[in-house]
Amino acid sequence: MTITQLHYVLAVAEHKNFTKAAQKVFVTQPTLSMQIQKLEEELDITIFDRTKKPIQLTEVGQKIVQQARNIVNESDRIQDIVDQQKGFIGGIFRLGVIPTIMPTLLPMFIGNFMKKFPKVKLKIEELHTEAILEKLKEGHLDAAIAATPLQIDGIKENVLYYEPFVPYIPKEMDMHTNEKIDIDSLDINKILLLEDGHCFKDGIINLCKANREYDGDQLQLESGSFETLIKLANEGLGMTLLPYLHTLELKESEKKNLKMFNDPVPAREVSLIYNRSELKMQIIEALRSTIASVVKGAITYQNVKIISPLNHKKDFQKN
Repeated sequence: MTITQLHYVLAVAEHKNFTKAAQKVFVTQPTLSMQIQKLEEELDITIFDRTKKPIQLTEVGQKIVQQARNIVNESDRIQDIVDQQKGFIGGIFRLGVIPTIMPTLLPMFIGNFMKKFPKVKLKIEELHTEAILEKLKEGHLDAAIAATPLQIDGIKENVLYYEPFVPYIPKEMDMHTNEKIDIDSLDINKILLLEDGHCFKDGIINLCKANREYDGDQLQLESGSFETLIKLANEGLGMTLLPYLHTLELKESEKKNLKMFNDPVPAREVSLIYNRSELKMQIIEALRSTIASVVKGAITYQNVKIISPLNHKKDFQKN
């Protein structure tokens, strides 16, 4: 049994196709098939049911894949230990970022990071939280930036900052004249939301859940971008909530529609998340310190109430 054979097994388990798996690991399909067959013969079991399309794992194959993933991760730690011992910060690093964070946070730190750590080759993907967690589990991401707390077994969360929710209320709405907004005054059915899949939407629903239930029978206007929500609000179709960093880029005319919540200000917790195996921790720490240094000057709120992105409401206080 070899680490290479286990890599091949994981590739086939992911793609459910020998040809695609071979392309992924840069070998010919006959070579990959032969090595997996040799492993099955050595173990005297069948890992893949080849009679099904797409190829499926057998019952014992599912257990082998789980263990193979652990073994491959642990083997990667050997090089990681050497890199840390030498103080080397470099190599390929695969980072996932959720869509509601990518456009505002990335430009703030990416230039500084690349100048400071030129040997790191960042591969960044914009992904929803569900896809991020799956890719972290399968070893296709080294870390991610996401809204937390997620409380997922095997995933560590390293808090980067707390980003307030900011009401965007056009002048046509009664609440526009308020100096500050009280959470209890929010009506979820009058708030323009992002489409399903965005954890920022889930956070807003959790924020308002104690006040009014989300009424799916009323007119629903949902979008994949904050820019569209702002335009809809400007047309008098409702209000919306924005993450604080996004408000920094608004036009001066639009900033007049921004309000603040009364303390404690509802906020989302943004963290670097990664596997508990803690591979490439020197790069993760380099990312954390770089992001913390640029965000520190942009977000100064202290008294915040953390709104969970989970489907059930769970609030956290931070002073």
